[in-house]
Amino acid sequence: MQHMNSYQRRAFLTRSLCLYINLHFLKIHLPPSASSLFLSMYLVTILGNLLIILAVSSDSHLHTPMYFFLSNLSLADICLSTSTVPKMLVNIQTQDQSITYIGCLSQIFFVLIFAYLENFLLAVMAYDWYVAICHPLRYTVIMMPHLCVLLVLVSLFIGSVDALLHTLMVLRLSFCTELEIPLFFL
Repeated sequence: MQHMNSYQRRAFLTRSLCLYINLHFLKIHLPPSASSLFLSMYLVTILGNLLIILAVSSDSHLHTPMYFFLSNLSLADICLSTSTVPKMLVNIQTQDQSITYIGCLSQIFFVLIFAYLENFLLAVMAYDWYVAICHPLRYTVIMMPHLCVLLVLVSLFIGSVDALLHTLMVLRLSFCTELEIPLFFL
């Protein structure tokens, strides 16, 4: 444990540790100008999701449970993209693929939270469709606004607890023997 504290201050090279593509490991060396392609894809993702959120919030006809869940899914997608892509862009631009230990743990935590949240929101949307198809006359009674908010909050809570548990389990691993961690998340 004492060795791990001394390594927390150092940056170590990772191979696929924090869910972004490690171009050095794959033997693909992209020029720094290639980051403009990834930046444009990232900006299209952010802009598209923001437009969905804006459309749902501005039109009163779209204030239904399905669009409420869709806007939350768009927000989770923005957060998931933002937790990985900026670091990848910096790595491509600087040709330096190192990350601090604390930075890596926080990136793992946020990626897991938003990935779990997206999955749970898709399950909640499936439940919403089930209720709309199988119980159309009771849909408004079953899918009340406070239930929709509760389903999103429960999804966020379960995702946060699961991400925290996985991050705490990663803390228990010994990274003291080598500074290079091969294929952790591949």
